Amino acid sequence: MQSSKRYTSVLHFFKKDSAAGLMLLLATVAALVIANSPLNKWYEHLLELEFTIGFSSLVIEHSVHEWINDGLMAIFFLLVGLEIKRELKYGELSTLQSALLPVITAMAGAFVPALIFWGLNGGSDFMNGWAIPMATDIAFVIGVLAVLGSRVPVWAKVFVTAIAVVDDLIAVLVIAFFYTEQISMAALSVAGLCLLVLLLFNYKNVNNLAPYLLVGGIMWVAVLKSGVHSTIAGVLLGFALPAARGWSLDQLKEYAQEGFDLFKQAADEDLPVTREQALHHMDETVQHAQSPLHRLEHKLHTAVYFVIMPLFAFANAGVIFDPNVMSQALISPLTWGIAIGLFIGKQVGIFGATWLLTILGISGLSAEKETWKVVYGVALLAGIGFTMSLFIAGLSFTDPTLLEFTKVGILIGSLVSGVLGYLVLSRRPDFEAEEQEPFDLSEQKQVQTEP
Repeated sequence: MQSSKRYTSVLHFFKKDSAAGLMLLLATVAALVIANSPLNKWYEHLLELEFTIGFSSLVIEHSVHEWINDGLMAIFFLLVGLEIKRELKYGELSTLQSALLPVITAMAGAFVPALIFWGLNGGSDFMNGWAIPMATDIAFVIGVLAVLGSRVPVWAKVFVTAIAVVDDLIAVLVIAFFYTEQISMAALSVAGLCLLVLLLFNYKNVNNLAPYLLVGGIMWVAVLKSGVHSTIAGVLLGFALPAARGWSLDQLKEYAQEGFDLFKQAADEDLPVTREQALHHMDETVQHAQSPLHRLEHKLHTAVYFVIMPLFAFANAGVIFDPNVMSQALISPLTWGIAIGLFIGKQVGIFGATWLLTILGISGLSAEKETWKVVYGVALLAGIGFTMSLFIAGLSFTDPTLLEFTKVGILIGSLVSGVLGYLVLSRRPDFEAEEQEPFDLSEQKQVQTEP
């Protein structure tokens, strides 16, 4: 009984929106503590352990750190691709009118931090890190909003989620176009062929996930060998998966009725074989009732937010607080270009763009003071760059000292943004369910969704 209660409590924890952010925080703290303890050598040795897979001339040899950043993060970007496609097809980005506010504010929230970084580092050897402060870590942001509970209205959570999706799309494009090494056309051709096969599966309404994942795995290897960052393969696979269910509603009803009849026959005649047939029939019905995109997104969510992202944070957030390095970091324009870009750039870009669109009568926001407090609090929280910023930092620099500088800047900008965003939003009364919201991103359109 006691173990059952503990199991229920664990399940309840992982279902909370705040749980993913808490796991990321714990992984970050663990990395910082271990990196500055006698266990640091063990930590570095673990991350540098080499693992090789493959055969003959097709071999992939990576350290644990590289397998996390190039392998596991490709799965993270697969989920990003699935979320972007879902929003473009069914969600807040599916019509021009509903997408205008989150798209413009997300673009401003990405470009203003990059401009601030350029202003502080233009012409220097640090300019390769211009994209680091452009990112927003949605897991941390949603975690903070979940802790705040009803003090944050539903429309604000929808608003920040839509911004984060666009922000991820911008990050994917930046990685694809600006952080690509020397291209191998042969490997890129194989990746292109794999993408065509995936699109053919989509066109033929292939509903089984296995063929997509098999070809997607081959595409990941080809993209890895091509010089384009391997995580792009995850995004392309996400875009290639069908977002519509395989069968029509009438087909589902007919097939489900056949399954029900089999169950009834099995119960009446007590035939184990018929019972197994009925169970298989119902499994098929459930599979065809959901699109491959929806099924895979559901399967990946827990693994990505509770395993992959914490592992990434643990492997990449370990800043060593060496006095000499820290003193250099705190006077470096690289550190402050990132920190100020995240803290000032994000809030100026998002809040400023929202205000401008409201003045132009485009946003649908009311002029109430309380509404703008929420917008400002959300703009502050968007300065939590963390996971994606660390990822882009790893693509920007290979020098260990410069990487330390970037981590210090990311931690300062993210921490200040998160704390101040929480304080601004926490000083608000609870929103009652019946309270009239100032706007709803979805009320201006009829959203097409799957039943």
